Amino acid sequence: MRESQAEKKKRAAAIYRGLTKRYPNVRCELDFETPFQLTVATVLSAQCTDKRVNSVTPRLFKKYGTAKKMASADIHVIEEIIHPLGFFHSKARHLKGLSEKIMHDFNGEVPPRIEDLVTLPGVGRKTANVVLGHAFDIPGITVDTHFGRLSRRFGWTTSEDPVKVEHEVGALIPQKEWTNLSQRMIWHGRRICHSRKPACGACPLAKLCPSFGIGETDPIKATALLKSDEDFK
Repeated sequence: MRESQAEKKKRAAAIYRGLTKRYPNVRCELDFETPFQLTVATVLSAQCTDKRVNSVTPRLFKKYGTAKKMASADIHVIEEIIHPLGFFHSKARHLKGLSEKIMHDFNGEVPPRIEDLVTLPGVGRKTANVVLGHAFDIPGITVDTHFGRLSRRFGWTTSEDPVKVEHEVGALIPQKEWTNLSQRMIWHGRRICHSRKPACGACPLAKLCPSFGIGETDPIKATALLKSDEDFK
């Protein structure tokens, strides 16, 4: 039987309560002190783990911790610092380009509007929503690979289009919770609901999830698949 929107919303609320219970104190796993630093770190996190980004940004921010300093930086020095993260040529261009645009168009300050953020080189809706949620406390849904995968497994959407996923899931969860929802979905995807082999048998959402059984259902074997917070520090 097809699930009505009201039924889907009720089940989504139950799943979100389960995620909140499992991950009560979520936080952004990228290290930053300012909106600019979070923007830079999020751009660097493309095709790379947050843990690895955090290993590089202390040196980067010590040298170029503001848009003004990054805009005037030698791009070859930026490349050398971020080289371990991969795609360093394009990422360095993005960092220098977004810094120059922030200086030229936004008086040196990261703009707190998604319409402005997405005009920055290397910044799409995903990055913009991370910055809005964690640097400005403006609710936003961050549709990364984890969020998209879990949204489809939960039956909240069937779309592969991140923008459609963002809007369809946003209709199910109160706006004030969007940032925390995003972080909890990402944490759950990293720790339990893995891409290739989810730990279904150790998942606190098993009774609510229509995709239960696509992964390991044996509780002992599933527990062995779990990752802890320490794996991401």
